[in-house]
Amino acid sequence: MKSSTWNRIKLTICLGIAFMTAFACAAYPAYGAENGLCLPEGNPREVGMDPDALAKIRPAMERFVDAKEISGAVTMVVRKGRIVHHEAVGLADIERQIPMAKDTLFGIASMTKPISATALMILVDQGKVELDDPVSKYLPEFAELKLGDKKPEREVTVRQLLSHTAGFSGSQRTEETLEKTVAAIKDGGLSFEPGTRWAYSPGLTVCGRIVEVVSGRPFDRFLQENIFTPLQMNDTTFLPTEEQRKRTARLYRKTDDGVLEPFASWIVDDAGARAPNPSAGLFSTAHDMAHFYQMILNGGELCGKRILSTAAVAEMRRVQTGEFTVGFTSGNAWGLGWCIVRDPQGVTQMLSPGTFGHGGAFGTQGWIDPRREMIFILLIQRAGLPNADESAIRKTFQENAVEAVLE
Repeated sequence: MKSSTWNRIKLTICLGIAFMTAFACAAYPAYGAENGLCLPEGNPREVGMDPDALAKIRPAMERFVDAKEISGAVTMVVRKGRIVHHEAVGLADIERQIPMAKDTLFGIASMTKPISATALMILVDQGKVELDDPVSKYLPEFAELKLGDKKPEREVTVRQLLSHTAGFSGSQRTEETLEKTVAAIKDGGLSFEPGTRWAYSPGLTVCGRIVEVVSGRPFDRFLQENIFTPLQMNDTTFLPTEEQRKRTARLYRKTDDGVLEPFASWIVDDAGARAPNPSAGLFSTAHDMAHFYQMILNGGELCGKRILSTAAVAEMRRVQTGEFTVGFTSGNAWGLGWCIVRDPQGVTQMLSPGTFGHGGAFGTQGWIDPRREMIFILLIQRAGLPNADESAIRKTFQENAVEAVLE
């Protein structure tokens, strides 16, 4: 997509979305700055929620703790720009008996991907990257990318990296630098012709390297300057400080004997030892993630700080994968960095069509329901779930939250 075409699309989409956003800001002042808070707590009834129904979330999560499915959890529900539920249950560290707290940090694993996609889309907005350009325009070594022992019929595009249709597969772990990581991804070659199917991949890691090359900034610094600082995401980082580590939940898995035991994973343990991982490396809190999701729900802006154009957000939310079969639960499609619930069913049955978000390997979940103007955040640290996106914990949390909607 060339710059002139992208600009026309942005103008058309902006006219429609700007009206809706302006209406929301007028009706619900929390969409902008109010009392110095970008995302204040609010009275559930003022935004069409039943507080008694929301109160059922806490005991529901406590039952999972009692059953030793999880050590603890932090849950948050946002509606129409107001936090209407925010609770912490259980323990962040069983061995040291540290209670879970509302400001506990979690390894959010693949929930990192939409943030990395946002970084890339900032450069698209700036006219420095085009979605349909070949990756080799920014990383020349990708001109030599192979499918088996031959060149693919077409080059991989930036859009395909963001939608997991580029043809890559394999490990999403980084090396000591993103430059070396992406060189290894390139040398590993493609698994299929670009654009012919969907496969979960380290494509967002390649995007991270494009951000570095085009911006001239280290990837983590770019995120800090362009996303985290403007959105007041003060506890979102690839490398927690000593103080933040004291507030970080420990990762557990359930043994065959039904006991939760500490579990080591490179996703968590690589922090500081390898390059910041654009696919899986961030630690964050419920509050910080809510700021990011509300910015997206607002069409790219929060508290007077514009991160993305409304057109860029709309393009990220648009289905990019056609009728391809995608992960990780039935009825989904994929946008640019986001999973999209196209046909709600099973664990997504209670969500509106068009809801979008992303899960993480340890059961963390973050989803945005634009029709209801709602955000659902579930933070846990549980390895070994059969399907981290299809857990009973997620289903129960979302059901309780949606059942609280009055209007």
